[in-house]
Amino acid sequence: MCRVEETKTMNTDITRMGSAAGYGVSSEERHRVLRNTYWLLALSLVPTVLGAWVGVATGIMQAMRGGVGLIVFLGGAFAFMFAIEKTKNSGKGVAVLLAFTFFMGLMLSNLIGMVLGRSNGASLIMTAFAGTAGVFFVMASMASVIKRDLSGLGKWLFVGALVLIVGAVINVFVGSTAGMMAISVAAIGIFSAFMLYDIKRVLDGGETNYISATLALYLDIFNVFQSLLALLGIFGGSSD
Repeated sequence: MCRVEETKTMNTDITRMGSAAGYGVSSEERHRVLRNTYWLLALSLVPTVLGAWVGVATGIMQAMRGGVGLIVFLGGAFAFMFAIEKTKNSGKGVAVLLAFTFFMGLMLSNLIGMVLGRSNGASLIMTAFAGTAGVFFVMASMASVIKRDLSGLGKWLFVGALVLIVGAVINVFVGSTAGMMAISVAAIGIFSAFMLYDIKRVLDGGETNYISATLALYLDIFNVFQSLLALLGIFGGSSD
């Protein structure tokens, strides 16, 4: 849920442009950005898996639970996003983005380790991955056929993400299973909508930097996957 800061940066440009025609970006350029975004997004999954594997295998993240883990996560995520924003117009931006995805994999390792402790843990992870891929496919398909300008959706999603972060912070200290379920369900809805919004921005020419576009979509996918996995761990886990 760390994409609030990244969304804030984008909102300045979004509010200036009311329609796709107003962006003034050629169709060829839009599809080039989208193609590069998809390639980099696929590549970003490799360090994420590696980071998760390192975290599970070494147990390095076990000490970072509760408030400590939250501080490390938010501090590290925002620092990386700031660095990506500063380097997005050079090759260094790709390296920083991939380092960020490794970090996010590490942060995910506690949840993955918990799920793998179930007898059907591997199946739950694959189910969450397949579900996330399905959501992405549906949102990408919708973005390609919707003609309506969705730029106004950004501020509402931004507010929703803020509410999610506040709820998640509170629940870290409360430790409510019901609260976690509610947050996870809401996160799936909000970040699925963010996928549609972010892909549509690229297709409309509102985002012309493929590194920024990849960061946005990566955060959407990460949050949907994490939330699906959390729900599956609660409802579908078997300890036998």
